[in-house]
Amino acid sequence: MYFPLSGYLSLVYGQPDTPKMEIGMVGSEGFVGSQLLLGVPTAPWQVVVQGSGMAARITAADFGRCLGASQPLRSVLERYVAVLMAQFSIAAPCLRFHDIFQRLARWLLMTQDRAGSEQFESTHEYLSYMLGVRRAGVTEAAGELQRRGAIVYERGVVRVLDRGLLETSSCSCYAADCASYEAVLGVPAR
Repeated sequence: MYFPLSGYLSLVYGQPDTPKMEIGMVGSEGFVGSQLLLGVPTAPWQVVVQGSGMAARITAADFGRCLGASQPLRSVLERYVAVLMAQFSIAAPCLRFHDIFQRLARWLLMTQDRAGSEQFESTHEYLSYMLGVRRAGVTEAAGELQRRGAIVYERGVVRVLDRGLLETSSCSCYAADCASYEAVLGVPAR
């Protein structure tokens, strides 16, 4: 089990006959290994490091002992799993019904929240992988966000210039993600 102290990770899933894509994102607000909290030894997704950083690590056995000794710890971690489940639930219709432009804006906002910076690294190829779309679609959507003045994107580095514009460019899913963090954890997602 990993508890990111900095950096951020993507939870990626795909079937043998479908491309892999991001279904969730974890930063210092959460942890990787939620299946262990539920008593399941393996997760159905892969974890991909997006932004490097530091993390605290604990073995499954030690984690089980800590959970048994601390109901408050279990309660806090269960609340985060509820937020993660909401993130998965929001991601599914977002991937199906919203266009690349809106989804890219949402992804950039979520990444900026976890990066804690106006600037972070990401290539068009990586974004196409995360969003489950062709690279050309990412290039077009990123170009439009840049033309509108929301971001500057060059050589694999994204810099958010106008967060408000990025928020209005995003689909309603970003606001829904933020609302679930606040409702369940009592803290803003950012």
